[in-house]
Amino acid sequence: AEDEVTLFERDMKEFWIQFKISYGTEQNNQTSALRDLCKETLEALSEKWSKKLKEEDVMIDKIHEYNNEILQQSKYIAEKEEQLTEIKSKLNQEEEQQKNLTDSIQELKQELMKKMEIKSSKNKAAKEKLEQVSKIKTLFKEHLALEMRRIPDEQLQFIFRHIDHKDPDKPYVCTLSLNEQGDYEVTSCIPPLDCIAELQLKLRETNNFSAFVANIRKAFTALSYK
Repeated sequence: AEDEVTLFERDMKEFWIQFKISYGTEQNNQTSALRDLCKETLEALSEKWSKKLKEEDVMIDKIHEYNNEILQQSKYIAEKEEQLTEIKSKLNQEEEQQKNLTDSIQELKQELMKKMEIKSSKNKAAKEKLEQVSKIKTLFKEHLALEMRRIPDEQLQFIFRHIDHKDPDKPYVCTLSLNEQGDYEVTSCIPPLDCIAELQLKLRETNNFSAFVANIRKAFTALSYK
């Protein structure tokens, strides 16, 4: 805009210079000649500036078009950035879910392994106890007139004889099993003994199976004299 004002001032100066030269050298010229010169000059200036204004209008329109295109591109870019942000958020959520799933699976594996170890330990303890019973079975039968039988539901039945001096073949029976915790448990006692709960507790505390069987025999013997 500043350059255009400068051009306009320059054109006006040239006009006045021509006007003064014409006026100084041809003072006697007719007024009509001066008026024609002014008219021609003004028409030339008008045409020149009219053309410039049209060019500027075209340029302004192009600038508006460019601005609109830039605005549309900016909106398009903003939409794509928003979509990209949503995709990244979903990916992060899926990664977090995958991590949580992996952690849960790992926890389940560890829990399962721990349970298997506990089960294996219980099975080993139960096997050792049954082996202990099996080893002393012959000894008990030979020296204490004791017969041991394995009956359904993983139970051991102890049949004592030579208890009642009046009837040596009369059986006295105590049935023992292992509960879910791997502890010894008396499931039946014929005839009943008042001290059976105490003997069961002592067996669990000491794990002395031989002493338990001996104490059961003593209790049956004492009962036979009543």
